[in-house]
Parts: sequence; structure tokens; C-alpha cells
Amino acid sequence: MAKISYEIGGGNVFDDIGLPNAQEHLVKAKLVVKIDALMKERGLKQAAAAGLFGVKQPDVSKMLNGDFRQFSVERLMRFLVALGQDVEIVVKPHEDKGSEASLLVA
Repeated sequence: MAKISYEIGGGNVFDDIGLPNAQEHLVKAKLVVKIDALMKERGLKQAAAAGLFGVKQPDVSKMLNGDFRQFSVERLMRFLVALGQDVEIVVKPHEDKGSEASLLVA
């Protein structure tokens, strides 16, 4: 049997594959995951979500299928607000001197 080689990722697939602005891509992806989960939880179809978000249904489809480049982090947060979620932005000093400051979605 051939030995399969693999590499352990660094926690951000966008960084692992060398995309610029990897942290922003990861934040967007996590926001889209939350949007998708809320839509499923409510049984909200893409057309209804599009009306709620003020976009066209094909844009919602693209977003949910991973093509969310056209949406800023702020716009995705507005979609969450439209879904009845409170969105908080917390800015605090970075405490770990051995690593870079980061953007996170909790």
C-alpha cells in the first residue's frame, strides 16, 4: 500500500493555499456559515432571504456556495442583523506577544 502524505493546516485554509487577505476571507466564510445556519433553522428559502437582505436570489445562492467575494464583512454582518441577530464588534489589546493580532468570529 502506498503511504499517503498530508500536511496539517494552520487553521485558515485561505492562508494555507496562499490567498491574499486570508484572515478577511476566513471571517467572511464564518459569517456566511452563520447566515446559512440561521436560514436553515428558520426554513428560509433563498428568494425570501434575498428580499430580506436587499439582494437578488442568485447572489444569495453564490454566497451560500462559497462565492462571497462581492460582499464586504460589513454587508454580511448587516445580513445577520436582518436575520434578527445582534452583532458586536469588540476591539481589545492583543495580549500574545508571540503572534499577530487577528480578526475573529465567535
